[in-house]
Amino acid sequence: MNLVVLQNWLDNASFAILFLTMLVYWGGAAFPNLPYLAALGTAGMAIANLCMATLLGARWIEAGYFPLSNLYESLFFLTWGITAVHLIAENSSRSRLVGVVTSPVAMLIAAFATLTLPSQMQTSEPLVPALKSNWLMMHVSVMMLSYSALMVGSLLAIAFLVVTRGQNIQLQGSSVGTGGYRSNGYRLHKASELISQPPAPFVENNGFARFESSSNGNGNANIAVLNLVSTSEPQIASGEPLSPQRLSLAETLDNISYRIIGLGFPLLTIGIIAGGVWANEAWGSYWSWDPKETWALITWLVFAAYLHARITRGWQGRSPAILAATGFVVVWVCYLGVNLLGKGLHSYGWFF
Repeated sequence: MNLVVLQNWLDNASFAILFLTMLVYWGGAAFPNLPYLAALGTAGMAIANLCMATLLGARWIEAGYFPLSNLYESLFFLTWGITAVHLIAENSSRSRLVGVVTSPVAMLIAAFATLTLPSQMQTSEPLVPALKSNWLMMHVSVMMLSYSALMVGSLLAIAFLVVTRGQNIQLQGSSVGTGGYRSNGYRLHKASELISQPPAPFVENNGFARFESSSNGNGNANIAVLNLVSTSEPQIASGEPLSPQRLSLAETLDNISYRIIGLGFPLLTIGIIAGGVWANEAWGSYWSWDPKETWALITWLVFAAYLHARITRGWQGRSPAILAATGFVVVWVCYLGVNLLGKGLHSYGWFF
């Protein structure tokens, strides 16, 4: 089969599969009693990942160099990385909500590459002199994988904020840093018991407390109530209480988001160092404050602050999730925004 025809078929197939997979994940979120939808969504992501890997491999064979020389190739490599990290995150968390937030982003990137970019930007061209180096594979591939991991981790942080409705809840997961608390027992009270009965004993955790009570057989579901601890008596926090299921899901999302960002940050660090070595080899300077380099540094600082806050300061919950959500925007500015808005030493990626 002609490799160009194969590539055209695979990029359209990848977009179609990701679109259907997105619908499957959204349908699974709307109808959680259909368990087969979760397996179907995972299969769709795996098939799309395989299609994009085959597309990149065919392009590598056709062009004779690693397929990361233009925007079309990097977009598909980014999408492949997002689907790969998605499969890792979903397998670790066992939550279908991972696909609810990652599948539309992967689908939109594939759609932009397939349907929006002009045909001349989708064809393979000879490498410019600066890219004829073994550092192309080392630097660019590691940077793209770091973007994929950081994007997925940030998306899960955004999902955490949605699940918790932006409330500042106290988590009991294992991903809290040295300044946090890891008591795993929480106490649940029925809403009626908070009024009719005296306060139960509570465990203080970083300024928060959780109460518990077993069902008395009347069939009413327990709800989780988050209380702020004052100097003497606990008082009910403002906002609608979260159910135990939401709390459990929030802890899962917070934990896996932290771990995925922890995977992406070292890759980003390695990619920036490799880029500096390559820049010195190609341009005679390790660092030139090029717009792409500057935003890569900003991205590194944002996620370094996130990890520092979690590991050293013991932050968890809403505050680091907001920081990670900010990082999602910063990654997109670094990856695509500077190519759209300005020129620099990385001008081969500029398409105006």
